[in-house]
Amino acid sequence: MRAKRWASTAALALALALALATVLLPGTGAEAPLSLTATTTTIWPVPDPTVLRGWEPPPTPYGRGHRGVDLAARAGTPVRALAAGRVFFAGRVAGRGALSIEHTNTGTPPLRTTYGPITPEVKKGDEVKPGQVVGTVSGPAPHCPTACLHWGLRRGDTYLNPLTLLNRGPSRLLPVLGIPI
Repeated sequence: MRAKRWASTAALALALALALATVLLPGTGAEAPLSLTATTTTIWPVPDPTVLRGWEPPPTPYGRGHRGVDLAARAGTPVRALAAGRVFFAGRVAGRGALSIEHTNTGTPPLRTTYGPITPEVKKGDEVKPGQVVGTVSGPAPHCPTACLHWGLRRGDTYLNPLTLLNRGPSRLLPVLGIPI
């Protein structure tokens, strides 16, 4: 009887852990991990960010959604490139500064990270290195409750979750307290 109870409690704990991981981790769960190189990066675009709004893919290509993540950052905060690449666009879109970096050796079409609002310190065609400052957060974004950097990721015309680029370490199962091992 004790073995059955332990097994059912362990199964419940595992199911709960998997359900929480699905809810708390970014993305839909169906997407494949992405990488800019053989391994993912540990460089965030801004230092010590708080994610204000996560990835919310639209149900259709032109539907409502959030095609990136918003990272808390004050105006003037340096923005860094996640990986090596070439500046695809640096300029203004809808009256705000925008930057797009096409990353080398990421497949066809290549991955492209996007940043805004930003005051670019690079220009179209410039080569960038991982961790290089490419601009500064230029001010409030109208869709953020506080100042933020909108960080996006695309492959061709497909928007992807930029948080999949980060190496957040391996997943670990933790013991369930109160359950004998």
